[in-house]
Amino acid sequence: MGGKKGSGSKKNSEEETIVTVCRNRKATHDFDITDSLECGIVLVGSEVKSLRENPPGLDQAFARVEGGEVWLYGLEIPEYVQANQLNHKPKRRRKMLLNREEIDRFATKTTLKGSTLVPLEIYFRKGIAKIMLAVGHGKKLHDKRETLKKNEAKREIHRAMSRKRRGD
Repeated sequence: MGGKKGSGSKKNSEEETIVTVCRNRKATHDFDITDSLECGIVLVGSEVKSLRENPPGLDQAFARVEGGEVWLYGLEIPEYVQANQLNHKPKRRRKMLLNREEIDRFATKTTLKGSTLVPLEIYFRKGIAKIMLAVGHGKKLHDKRETLKKNEAKREIHRAMSRKRRGD
């Protein structure tokens, strides 16, 4: 019996804890997401503490493949007040951590016209900062309207079904 108790506590410690910092909700509205991938990001200490304290905005952020590496631009992580002299630049470019195969795959997909690398979410997995990076193709205005119409129709169907189940 003692062995079971020990293995149960070990199982709880192995469970992944994911703490979401921020999401880019605008990305799914502006882009058709085709492929996504979790990747690491190179940060300094004050950036990590700032991420935990106050979330950044992902609306203007994007990534590029340059020289065989992926770089994140436009992500503004506010300065950490207690860092004093060792603070970071809020809007510097940051290197993404990916395998060579993943970089090559993203490089070929972003060469297509109208496609870009968009960050979807920043989160901490086991205390390490991660970013969900996706390949997105820009939507036109009529595509956005069509998506809104489909979502509204789904909502109406769901409402009607729930009313029928309740017997209204």
